[in-house]
Amino acid sequence: MPPKGSGKRKLGSTDGSATPQGPTPAEQFSYLHAPRPFKNPNYTKNVNRRAKNLKNVLTQERERERMERDKRRREREEAMEVDGDAKDGVTEDDMPFYTSIEAPPSVLPQRRYCDITGLEAPYTEPATGLRYHDKSVYELIKGLSVSAAKDYLAARGVNPIVK
Repeated sequence: MPPKGSGKRKLGSTDGSATPQGPTPAEQFSYLHAPRPFKNPNYTKNVNRRAKNLKNVLTQERERERMERDKRRREREEAMEVDGDAKDGVTEDDMPFYTSIEAPPSVLPQRRYCDITGLEAPYTEPATGLRYHDKSVYELIKGLSVSAAKDYLAARGVNPIVK
């Protein structure tokens, strides 16, 4: 027995007259022919414009910031008083930008992480040099082959010398 609604349906009326059908619901709710106010009808694509990669964009941004700082510095030098005293307060050159902040290296010791789990690793296995989190990971490390231990050390970026 075929499922309900799978039979062929006849379009139009059954009496054979050629009456025009109204628009379907899909045609009624379609936005295809509606005006699009967000598009500019006078837009023409600039064929001379080329795409820039991130490095070029960042370089241009740094150069623009440098030019603005130089311009402000020259304006300040021209507006300086006769005796050479600068205005009091913090200058804009002292203000950090997002791209200009430089931090010194940390004085804290580097954190060590378990080569197997990624958790903090207070212990190091002496034969392979692998770092581990607790005794359950140590049991797993003792069962590793030499090549697997070398792979873990290589993933950390250490020269894999296994004794």
